[in-house]
Amino acid sequence: MFELVSENPIAAVIVMCEFGLWVLLGAGLALRYLLRWRALSTLVLWSIPLLDVVLVVATALDLRGGAEVGMIHGLAAVYLGFSVAFGPAIVRWADVRFAHRFAGGPAPVRPPKRGPGRRAHLMREWYRVVNAAVITSVTLLVLVVLFAAPEGREALLWWIGRVWLVVGLWFVFGPLWESGNILARGDEEQDERAGRGERSAR
Repeated sequence: MFELVSENPIAAVIVMCEFGLWVLLGAGLALRYLLRWRALSTLVLWSIPLLDVVLVVATALDLRGGAEVGMIHGLAAVYLGFSVAFGPAIVRWADVRFAHRFAGGPAPVRPPKRGPGRRAHLMREWYRVVNAAVITSVTLLVLVVLFAAPEGREALLWWIGRVWLVVGLWFVFGPLWESGNILARGDEEQDERAGRGERSAR
């Protein structure tokens, strides 16, 4: 891992963006709830998307500079997509917990563990994955059309298929799987009620 980061500038940028995300998030929440500097806190939290801009620009410049297209360029686009799609949810998740811990805010509401509420939660997560795939695909197409050398374009386009494969697998093992569990539990409850009815009739 260290060797990859030290030898590849885009890998280093991805690591710095991930590190910067948590630094800015922690700093923004500390300013809001510990120091009560809400305006400055909002400014710091709103600066988080700038990290994504840095990653896009760095990836584009690396390709424009003649760098050979590699796995890391595709991963950069995937990271960007998921960062943009899940970033606001991560900020809200951290905000609720930080407020509860340090400012007497309400306790975090945990998502349902079963039933239709669970499926609705999983669907919301899946929609974020779809958004991430769309952002990733658009980013990859822009890199292919404007920045990548012709011989490296196919390697970038392959990542579009991979990210949409993730979308499909996420749906199958998330909302669809939960739907099957709901139906199975419904059948079990129906059988159990029927069994109780038979025993009562006797």
